Amino acid sequence: MLGQTAPDLLVDGEGRPYFLWDCELTLDQFTQGLNHPDPTHRAYLLGKLMRQAKPEDVFHFASLSTIRSSWPLVEKHLGKSLDFWRWLLDAWEDPADADR
Repeated sequence: MLGQTAPDLLVDGEGRPYFLWDCELTLDQFTQGLNHPDPTHRAYLLGKLMRQAKPEDVFHFASLSTIRSSWPLVEKHLGKSLDFWRWLLDAWEDPADADR
């Protein structure tokens, strides 16, 4: 991977992350939304992140295990990036599976 986006380049002058170009959420609001009690709300935002951010930046906000556990709710929000994320999750072995 190329590396995560530098913090000063992650947001615009109003505090909106580059990957939320289509809505008015600040980085703080987005991060709070990823911790929302409603799993469908979290899945929508995680899917938006996975669809619109650089893959390296996704892992700044969500772990591989979070993505895997949320997958049934997230995949419908991935659009054209669905095949990429399926491939990536299949290619990356879960460390927990390595011990089996």
